[in-house]
Amino acid sequence: MRKSCRELGIFFLLVIILVLTPKFVYSEIDWTLKKQISLNVQPLDIATSTDGKLIFVLAPGEVLVYSIAEGKVANRIPIDKDFDRVTYAGKNNVLILTSSSSKTLKIIQVDFLYNIALTGLPFKGPADAVVTIAVFNDYQ
Repeated sequence: MRKSCRELGIFFLLVIILVLTPKFVYSEIDWTLKKQISLNVQPLDIATSTDGKLIFVLAPGEVLVYSIAEGKVANRIPIDKDFDRVTYAGKNNVLILTSSSSKTLKIIQVDFLYNIALTGLPFKGPADAVVTIAVFNDYQ
């Protein structure tokens, strides 16, 4: 009698656990193709910038820098053809390339240059100077 009461208790405990345990629900995935780009080169590897605005596409002999905002390849970085892997370290703004065939690691510092339109703004010095410092102290 004790054994059957114990078995009945275990049975009810299992039923309660099964009833109260949350069920896993698998949902479907909704996806949308944002863009498909023809590169005209064989991509070997890719990496993205930390902010997601640039995609670095490793191709034989070059790294294509694709700008999401512009929707085009904005720049090309020439490299040796034997590199086959790329990653981007956003904290230091460096591309890290590796070649398994030549056992080489290459680190490329990536600096972003920005053009600031100064047309019509007051300045001192030659208009064709390489560096222009603009001071906006007359604005309130």
